[in-house]
Amino acid sequence: MLEAGFAARLGSLLPSDRFFTDPVDCYAYAYDNTRKIFPPDAVVFPVTALEVQAVVRLCIEYGTPLTPRGRGTGTSGGSLPEQGGVVLSLERMLRIVTVDPTNRVIVAEPGVINQSVQDAAKSHGFFWPPDPSSAGYSSIGGNLATSAGGPHAVKYGTTRDHVLGLKAVTGGGEIIRTGCYTTKGVVGYDLTRLLIGSEGTLAVITEATLKLTPLPQARGGITAHYRDLASCAAAIVQVMALPQTPSALEFLDSGSLDLIRSRYPDMLPAGARAMLMIEVDGAESYVPEACAAVIFACANEGLIQAEETADAAALWRARKTLSPLLRDIAPKKINEDVVVPVSALPEFLDGLARLSSKYEVANVNFGHAGNGNIHVNLLVDPALPDEMSRAATCLNEIFDLVINLNGTLSGEHGVGSEKRAYIGKEIDAATLTLMKQIKRVFDPNNILNPGKLFP
Repeated sequence: MLEAGFAARLGSLLPSDRFFTDPVDCYAYAYDNTRKIFPPDAVVFPVTALEVQAVVRLCIEYGTPLTPRGRGTGTSGGSLPEQGGVVLSLERMLRIVTVDPTNRVIVAEPGVINQSVQDAAKSHGFFWPPDPSSAGYSSIGGNLATSAGGPHAVKYGTTRDHVLGLKAVTGGGEIIRTGCYTTKGVVGYDLTRLLIGSEGTLAVITEATLKLTPLPQARGGITAHYRDLASCAAAIVQVMALPQTPSALEFLDSGSLDLIRSRYPDMLPAGARAMLMIEVDGAESYVPEACAAVIFACANEGLIQAEETADAAALWRARKTLSPLLRDIAPKKINEDVVVPVSALPEFLDGLARLSSKYEVANVNFGHAGNGNIHVNLLVDPALPDEMSRAATCLNEIFDLVINLNGTLSGEHGVGSEKRAYIGKEIDAATLTLMKQIKRVFDPNNILNPGKLFP
């Protein structure tokens, strides 16, 4: 419950259509893709950096928690207002401020949808490489908060690699600018890369200068089907050893293929138990040579067939249906986005199969294998306490396996609240202490997204 004085002053900062306190209106901002619910006491919708600053400063004065939020598509609980207080929704900060093809730059506010940036860039022959599966409805601010990736990160990198500078409001209520407008710049500390991936715990990003990349002249698509998981994993290592780096390399296990067959029964060979979806891009003259090299690298004893595909778009549509279809197996998925070195993928995938069998937990895996980024989905029924307990133990051992293989617990979803209990497995005590000190410098009153990231 907000203090009356605080609510009155908050209401004076914004018009009534950009300030909600009715629990019914606020409920839509109580959850994200984790399906957990934490109702805020109020939701505000700033449209300028100065309005963001005014809200932050008021929350500092009253010690009120403030949770920045994009479109609520995250899977790690990063935008959940766990401690109540105010949700700062950036969804109405929708301006594309500058489209500058000469300097390969777009300047955009945090509420702009990823796809809108792609559309604006495409008309000038460019694209912005971060392409999460939620690109059609996730916001630039959300992409920045978790350094989102996507299928094409294997060649082009994640969000952090494609941002030149930011404007933001710190948890201390100050407006700051980081980075620069040019692709070269080494003046001062790199605060841009610090803020990207910080999940709204240090500052509220109000504007981003995005670095664009020329669209490739041509693309080629390849599918490779395997009789067994081990053969598929070995092929991933072979493909990634090529000098011709694929622009996307997606892995789907047997559970994923069964889900696709349920929707598209004639799309896949009957004996396929694992699959790779591979894309190459570049100059018109380069693509045929690259496709041939990839097909050759896919060959091993477990290969059923590897071929160029005429309808790559249909395959990508099938790939994007996987997450929703998981609920056909169980009512809840424990969704993790771990990463291991590509060379460790065979051992990791074998370990996953062993652990899911050991704990009798249904498991479907797919993801961006070219980065070693596998989306692990443990499928469970919350109404069965024993199953939930087994899944928790299984997940803990999966994380131990990831760390033992020199991997990381999150590639693109972030820590939020879902992974915070585990980050001590990856980050040592001294480093965690330094991170907490940085948090206090940016947010001395601990009002910005309190409780996230750290155990």
